[in-house]
Amino acid sequence: MGMVNTVGLVLHPERDSKIAIEAILTWATARDGTVLGLPEEIGRIDCSAVPVAPEEMIERADLLVSLGGDGTMLRTMRLATGPSTPILGVNLGRLGFLAEIDVCDLAEALTAIDGHHYQVEPRMAVCAGLPGGRVMTAFNDIALVRIPGDGGLAGLGVSVEGQPFVRYAADAVIVATPTGSTAYSFSAGGPIVSPTVEGFLVIPAAAHSAFNRAIMLSADEAVTLDVLPTSGELAVEVDGVVATHLKAGDRLSVTALRAAAQVVRLGGTTFYERARRKLRVSGSAEVD
Repeated sequence: MGMVNTVGLVLHPERDSKIAIEAILTWATARDGTVLGLPEEIGRIDCSAVPVAPEEMIERADLLVSLGGDGTMLRTMRLATGPSTPILGVNLGRLGFLAEIDVCDLAEALTAIDGHHYQVEPRMAVCAGLPGGRVMTAFNDIALVRIPGDGGLAGLGVSVEGQPFVRYAADAVIVATPTGSTAYSFSAGGPIVSPTVEGFLVIPAAAHSAFNRAIMLSADEAVTLDVLPTSGELAVEVDGVVATHLKAGDRLSVTALRAAAQVVRLGGTTFYERARRKLRVSGSAEVD
């Protein structure tokens, strides 16, 4: 018996996904399957996908298909945090790290998944406890960023398991997952981390302090970031989207969430092949 009876769609807000949706609908119709979508997304497109609320789509779908790029994949992963619903990323633009296939490969990929011919790559998330009890989940990173023109740097005290460790003064301090090691963290000078590693990074961007190195922590270790009296107001960005602001005296608590999302891999490329192409990785020296 096939695995995929119900497919849930998550769409890029702007890119044209009609050809991809039609390919999924054609594949599902031939198998008496159902295709679900979020009302505000499929409402922009004339198609026969069934509009449902996010909670119902996550509950009913055997497979989630993200149509877009890495940003759409991150949003899909946040929607599906916790449940074991596998997520297939379909690239509609530039080459990303998370999307697995192009639109032309959709039917073949769906058939392979339906026949259980695929692997799942668990992805870790980080959860931030904000002042007031609100909790935010990120699959790339949580960044505390100075506000241009505010006049102050991001001054943060970092404690691990309740023990003070280091103070940073920087343009931003980033808490990044292995998935996010190739995003903001990488641009700040952080290392490339395999997505299979169970740990996370704390790294300053444009540090003005004597200590300017990243910290690699275990997924079992809890971190607190205290906004120092010398700090300016900070924006808290969760996967690149501003979630709230912090001021001196505020505290952010961060913990890891293992296997928070399940990304489908079909074996076409490896993480390191994608990293070489996306980040233009090459040797710094030639050997005769």
